Amino acid sequence: MTTSASTSHRLSGWLLNNGALVGLLILCAGLSLATPHFISADNLLNVGVQAATVAIIAFGMTFVIVTGGIDLSVGAVAALGGMVTAYFWADLGLPGWVTVLLGLATGLVCGMVAGAAIAVGKLPAFIATLAMMSITRGLTLVLSQGSPVASPPAANWMGEDIGVMPMPIVMMALAGLVCWFILSRTVLGRSMYALGGNLEAARLSGIPVRRVLLSTYALCGVFAALAGLVMTARLSSAQPNAGTGYELDAIAAVVIGGASLAGGRGGAWGTLVGAILLAVIRNGLNLLNVSSFWQQIVIGIVIALAVGFDVIRNKTISQ
Repeated sequence: MTTSASTSHRLSGWLLNNGALVGLLILCAGLSLATPHFISADNLLNVGVQAATVAIIAFGMTFVIVTGGIDLSVGAVAALGGMVTAYFWADLGLPGWVTVLLGLATGLVCGMVAGAAIAVGKLPAFIATLAMMSITRGLTLVLSQGSPVASPPAANWMGEDIGVMPMPIVMMALAGLVCWFILSRTVLGRSMYALGGNLEAARLSGIPVRRVLLSTYALCGVFAALAGLVMTARLSSAQPNAGTGYELDAIAAVVIGGASLAGGRGGAWGTLVGAILLAVIRNGLNLLNVSSFWQQIVIGIVIALAVGFDVIRNKTISQ
């Protein structure tokens, strides 16, 4: 292979793996020229806050997609986690820090139940998590009776600022570090990649497939509940319809960030870039006074392009 051909091959490989980052940089440059308000510090922090909730959910979704699965319940689990925290504090009078732990535990239990249905019950992930989405959304409405519930101060700090830095951004960064550590520095993370690469080969090599799947969906549930707490903290109340549609944004962020829906590939950095890219698109369209109806169309096109790019990337890698 000639030097120019080798350089071209490396460049194309880098672009395949970092297309979202390149797209984000180009988009930011274009918006900076289109509107002077985009590049302001306040607006960039606002973009970070807007990206935070989706990013935290998407970090949990990364675990699932890496194994070759899918979780449609994350938006509803986020809503239930926030509602449990608020309900047990406002209506039952439990200490705030206890209700925060109960909110996170709710996500853990929801994830474990869905994981058990998939790993033990052999239900398709799509069906198991779709059922969990309906159950958790219903429980949220039952607890709230369809009305917002005030959240405890022990949770509200997640929506405040530390100096000039909003806490949602800090929570997003911490969740990203945890996701990165699990995927790249633990046996569980390596097992997730193995399951996504070839489930049967992973089983034959001695990887405890059921345990890994249970842990994967449990982690996804915890991350979703944490995102629910951040959403609740930003509003100082738990909303019964919070998180609606967030599962699609989370899946989009993970895929845009370079993960494969077929499993075996993905990471925290790519997911972060994907979540920020979605937030930048929405923020830019708002600054340009584009109708929210058209924004939905644009986001849908971006998701379709991301999945199409994933198909092309898989074909390129397999050649």
